[in-house]
Amino acid sequence: MGKLDGRAAAITAGTAGIGRGIAEAFLAEGASVALNGRNKEKGEKVLGELGAGDRAVFIAGDVMHNDETEAFIDQTKEHFGRLDILVNNAGGAAVLLPTVDMPFEDWAMTLQWNLNSTFVATKRALPGMIEQGWGRIINISSVEGKVGKPVLTAYVAAKHAINGLTKAVAKEVGTTGVTINALCPGLVITDIVKENGPNTAAAMGITFDEMVDLFAQESAIKRPNTVQEIGNAAVMLACDLGSGITGSLISVDGGTAPY
Repeated sequence: MGKLDGRAAAITAGTAGIGRGIAEAFLAEGASVALNGRNKEKGEKVLGELGAGDRAVFIAGDVMHNDETEAFIDQTKEHFGRLDILVNNAGGAAVLLPTVDMPFEDWAMTLQWNLNSTFVATKRALPGMIEQGWGRIINISSVEGKVGKPVLTAYVAAKHAINGLTKAVAKEVGTTGVTINALCPGLVITDIVKENGPNTAAAMGITFDEMVDLFAQESAIKRPNTVQEIGNAAVMLACDLGSGITGSLISVDGGTAPY
């Protein structure tokens, strides 16, 4: 018996990095999982690698478009006949500029990718969860949702806003059987971090390896976290063991954030 037997989950940006790590953790605990992503070929490849048969499905869509985010939620429910767990994982820090140099369009894009997609998916998923009297929403925030970082103004603002959204919605649905929490990872060395990390480091005036070491030294464990550690935390929030936890901003950052 798995902790998530019989549950159906939807994970935005679920084909790589933290999203895939959470998908693997959910599948291992018996859940069925719908993965969202922009690249159908990549999505189908990931399904083959997961080897979960009809318990996993890929649904193409781009969270930069609200209608595609809504369609992902609707299609997950249609495919599995229910939706119990939503993981809002899509997002990232694509813009690395000081505030005075940041075009408004880049600011707006970052908020759409991180914050607006989380709002749209949450709003779409909530009615069904409330009706069935059980639901779990897990927002993937960041340590940057608790602290500030230079040249990451838009990303920091978006993740702080996700944390606020999490707390507000928890107050709205607290008596319905639905919980909503945010996981706040520290540095996790995913493929996208390997790809974009050198640009972040350059904006900070250091090398990628120096940036990784700097972030590691800011933590208590002196190393990056792993996708498996994020997945384990997500399982705890998604199963019945997490029923008393809502509106919480849970750090999985090795002791980096000050609160």
